Amino acid sequence: QVQLVESGGGLVQPGGSLRLSCAPSGLAFSRYVMSWYRQAPGKERELVATMASAGASTNYADSVKGRFTISRDNVKNTVFLQMNSLRPEDTAVYYCYAQHYIWSTSNYWGQGTQVTVSS
Repeated sequence: QVQLVESGGGLVQPGGSLRLSCAPSGLAFSRYVMSWYRQAPGKERELVATMASAGASTNYADSVKGRFTISRDNVKNTVFLQMNSLRPEDTAVYYCYAQHYIWSTSNYWGQGTQVTVSS
């Protein structure tokens, strides 16, 4: 059974930092493109960052470029999202998403972790 377990969310002041982690189990991690999405109250889920299965290619939403960094450790089977210079508008539930690099129908979501940016 595939599980994606996120951790690292919480409450942080504007300008602060958080590091999210996602540790998938039950899948061949190195063969999956890993992404972070977020969903704020009343808004649609949006893509935040994506990293290719080999880790050589990344893509970011314009709103987080220069502030967020996605990375992965294919030995520890973990993907990270380092979030710096956080803003109140970054407040959302953050979700980890895994999609097979060839078979796109093989995809999985984590349960989400809350990030709240507030003074």
